[in-house]
Amino acid sequence: MARILVVDDDPRLRDSLRRALARLDHEVVEAGSIEEALERLSTPVDLLVTDIRLATGTGLDLIAKARRDSLAVKIVAMTGFGSINVAVDAMRLGADDFIEKPFRLDAVSARLTKVLTAVRLEGEVARLQRANECLRDELETDTGGASLIGDSAPMRQVRALIGRVAPSDASVLIQGESGTGKELAARELHRLSARATRPFVACDCNTLPEGVIESELFGHEKGAFTSADRRRIGRFELADTGTIFLDEIGELAPGVQVKLLRVLQERAFVRVGGGETIRVDVRVVAATNRDLDVATQQGRFRTDLFYRLNVVPIVMPALRDRLDDIPLLADLFVKRYGRRPNGQQVRLASGTIAALQAYPWPGNVRQLENVIHRGCVLCQDDEMVPEDVALELRPDTAAPMSGDLRGTLAALERDLIARAVRDHHGNLAAAGRALGIERNLLYYKLRKYGFRP
Repeated sequence: MARILVVDDDPRLRDSLRRALARLDHEVVEAGSIEEALERLSTPVDLLVTDIRLATGTGLDLIAKARRDSLAVKIVAMTGFGSINVAVDAMRLGADDFIEKPFRLDAVSARLTKVLTAVRLEGEVARLQRANECLRDELETDTGGASLIGDSAPMRQVRALIGRVAPSDASVLIQGESGTGKELAARELHRLSARATRPFVACDCNTLPEGVIESELFGHEKGAFTSADRRRIGRFELADTGTIFLDEIGELAPGVQVKLLRVLQERAFVRVGGGETIRVDVRVVAATNRDLDVATQQGRFRTDLFYRLNVVPIVMPALRDRLDDIPLLADLFVKRYGRRPNGQQVRLASGTIAALQAYPWPGNVRQLENVIHRGCVLCQDDEMVPEDVALELRPDTAAPMSGDLRGTLAALERDLIARAVRDHHGNLAAAGRALGIERNLLYYKLRKYGFRP
């Protein structure tokens, strides 16, 4: 169904066209003058059918203004018999086709249907172009086939929860620090769902300016704003029947939060600059490194939107809370980045694993990946030693002070042990001597704080 504006100063002709087009399930609005037509064009239409000779002026002015304002509308001009020169002028100003009067209604209906088919084809081309862009973006941010690696208790709990939630269509909110693998969790949810063969479309809400995010999510019509030279299909429409992943959802502007809430409630939206309501069937998975409970209390995030997203919460553990997984993760990254041009594979020295486990990892798994990548580049032979990873405990990575004295002392003790183990390249006997404690006590402390001797 299309929205068609018919402009003619003859009410009988307008009525005839309206009834003929209504039989084809099109919505028809009428205007008897240029002024009235301009008022009708303030609401988007798909097709403008205008007579050239009007009592209040010429339809050529109307065509020129529509094109000058970059309105996303197809235009068909109606001209009197033998007025071919006028028709040529109309086409030069931007009309897509012309019809000579008098005409048969069935012939006009077929001609207008042809023009509207071109509208739909342009929209499909735009959708495919946008799908290609999304696929290119996904390939550029490819995770290299990585999945949720780890056999620690926190990761087993996360995988078990994902397995229970995946078959449903419930919205999921994944929370956790940056670099903990929130997008991997979202992809695992999609992979295990009934939508696995359908699109997975990701959108990082933190990288898009406020003026762009609405168009990115919901799309826009040609002419919706100055640079909108064509229709653009949004991420929600591309994700239809599949999953949309909204990363860093806590960064959304208040106005976009309102529109996202409507999509979650009604599974429908309108493109920017458009009038057609588009319905989609998508599963929404959102992620944030912010505490949205606090953000809602401070008025920075809508409470109703938070509850809509947080149907099933999943918390990704920080790497410092699953140190037992470091050997598995490090091995994955070494295999990914450590293949030499001569075919030799870099391997990790035993002291390197101990040094990695003695570090607090403020940047989590993403930081570990970068460190291993750097180590593969810097190591001079095929074995990566602690010096190659060059870890340093900077003041900003130390455990934060808290109001709990016992917790603060424990955190300081943990950091001192981590520093000693790292400084002595994983040699626990030497680390114990430096700390002034027996090796058995050091083993106890390492187990207590989650290190793997």
